[in-house]
Amino acid sequence: MPCNCEVKVLDGRSQHLNGCGFNSALQNGTQNDENIHSGHHPHRKVYDEEETEGEDVSVDRNLVRYPDGTVRLRNPNIELMDQDILYHLALGSGSHDLVEMFGDVKFVCMGGTPKRMQEFAFTIMQEIGHKLPCGTTLHDISQFSYRYSMYKVGPVLSISHGMGIPSVGILLHEVIKLMYHARVQDPVFFRIGTCGGIGYEGGTVVISDEAVDGALKNALELTVLGKTVQRPAKLDRRLARELKSLTDPEDPYDTIIGKTMCTYDFYEGQGRLDGAFCDFTENDKMEYLESIHKSGVVNIEMESLSFAALTHHAGIKAAVICVTLLDRLKGDQVLAPKEVLDEWQTRPTKLVCRHIKRYLQMKGRLSLDGHGSIAVKSPRRFKLVQQESETYD
Repeated sequence: MPCNCEVKVLDGRSQHLNGCGFNSALQNGTQNDENIHSGHHPHRKVYDEEETEGEDVSVDRNLVRYPDGTVRLRNPNIELMDQDILYHLALGSGSHDLVEMFGDVKFVCMGGTPKRMQEFAFTIMQEIGHKLPCGTTLHDISQFSYRYSMYKVGPVLSISHGMGIPSVGILLHEVIKLMYHARVQDPVFFRIGTCGGIGYEGGTVVISDEAVDGALKNALELTVLGKTVQRPAKLDRRLARELKSLTDPEDPYDTIIGKTMCTYDFYEGQGRLDGAFCDFTENDKMEYLESIHKSGVVNIEMESLSFAALTHHAGIKAAVICVTLLDRLKGDQVLAPKEVLDEWQTRPTKLVCRHIKRYLQMKGRLSLDGHGSIAVKSPRRFKLVQQESETYD
């Protein structure tokens, strides 16, 4: 007997809604829960208010997860393909055993540069006590793509996403597909980066609770087949609060939660006076920055809108944690010494490490020796994927 109803979970008991035939059968004493739903897809659970606080229930979990919690793509074409080449990662579903390599991943951490994410990989390895086999070292899994860098440390992926909305968007498409092919269960994504503060001095850590564009719209606009598509740019606010709770009173800097503006440009799009072009005055700039500050914007960067929109569309819990390099109300150029900037950039990393470490401690999973080495399914396809990724303009 088919059933497409929702199941409300209250006090540990399931209650079928929408006039489900299960209720009628149960009242008639003709069926039980197991018999009536055998052979059918699981119901979408709608949990009571306490369990859903801070979560966005607008994305139907059936669209983005399989019953066991593994990632489900919102693209039926992928299942019909002989193999899926993740071109910009130099990986493929036919050439690599992605389940063996990445099946134990829980956290995907992204940042702008390969060097920063390599350093993060070494840091998280030390924090969680992950030990590499004797005679081995961390390996850039995507080295043959020459575009992004990817390191794996137990249940943590550390990936460089480049600069700007297009770069992080391309990466997210392929990493989300990677989660699908690897059958990863309920992953959590973090963007770790830098930004300009709006009313906050350099060195302040900002946890984003919302991402908006330069016009303060909370959506990513895409042109698909000639039509404008808007994707809500939502972040997990509960995760943001959890990160904020992990701040140390001894930290010699402030950590705040606020609204992040994401622009398509570093210069004109962010109201800078020092680009190659500038058609506005300093008064125009200050009026704009002060107006967005009054609207709740606390920082500006160039990736959060795409990051929030695509993770939300995929039903993936995500957070953005950045450190300010300057207060844009006081200037445009980053003037802090390099050694100061280097220390500032470790601050978001510390917060993410605390979250990951706490999670693994709760699960009893510290000191992991997990998946991660290259696992080749087809040597011929493996070579073809390498060659295809190496042929770039």
